[in-house]
Amino acid sequence: MSDNLKQQVRNREHPIGTWISIGHPSVAELTATLDFDFLLVDTEHTTMSLETVENMDRATDAAPGTTETVIRVPWNDPVRLKRVLDIGIGGVMVPMIESAAEARELVEAVRYPPDGRRGIAAGRAANYGLNFREYVRNANGSVLTIVQIETEPGLSNVEEIARVDGIDALFVGPADLSGSLGVFGQWEAEAFTDAIDRVIATGDAADTPVGTLAIQHDHVPRRIEQGFDFLIVGKDTTTLANGNQDAIDAYERALAEHRDAAEVD
Repeated sequence: MSDNLKQQVRNREHPIGTWISIGHPSVAELTATLDFDFLLVDTEHTTMSLETVENMDRATDAAPGTTETVIRVPWNDPVRLKRVLDIGIGGVMVPMIESAAEARELVEAVRYPPDGRRGIAAGRAANYGLNFREYVRNANGSVLTIVQIETEPGLSNVEEIARVDGIDALFVGPADLSGSLGVFGQWEAEAFTDAIDRVIATGDAADTPVGTLAIQHDHVPRRIEQGFDFLIVGKDTTTLANGNQDAIDAYERALAEHRDAAEVD
């Protein structure tokens, strides 16, 4: 584990990630061979076990380059967080943060005492104990810690959340936030775009970077124009579906052209 990704985010170097929801190390390894700065591995809405997550991180580490793994945990749960951190990942994303108090609880969960309450163990992150003391001494503040703003209460309290020491970035969850505002999937609805403007302005004022997800590639220019500091672009299942559909379309076009040519002959 390194803090390269955290520094990229904090320095607003516009790192790019992609969304991984297929729980197979080959997906992570193949994707990490590309020029992504990080992979967001989703365990909130998937069936991945911790063993799978560990193997996904191993696969990312095995790929050439410097791609890091960020895990979206299911909830702001200190038990789940400490087990994920013991794997040695680069960062965590936590959904549905709605108050400064919840954000402070998250920071405590990812830091060892006396700054937090993360349990101490000699896991993979500490090279299975071979550099145990060094890891514990340097771990606090090294894990990229991202909170998702995706509900009306979270939006209402975003200014306080952004100023919590130890929160490295905010992340607009577009599906949940638009749904919470009553405009699900209406990406140009005034309520949704106003919410984005508020989160980005808050991030600028608090010097807290802000990111979001752009599954459709044609949404990327708009998100950059809105002022996001980093993006997660694309999703493995969508990319797979789109690629397969493109292959079907190419086959059907070629077949139709061949039939038309045969009829002319």
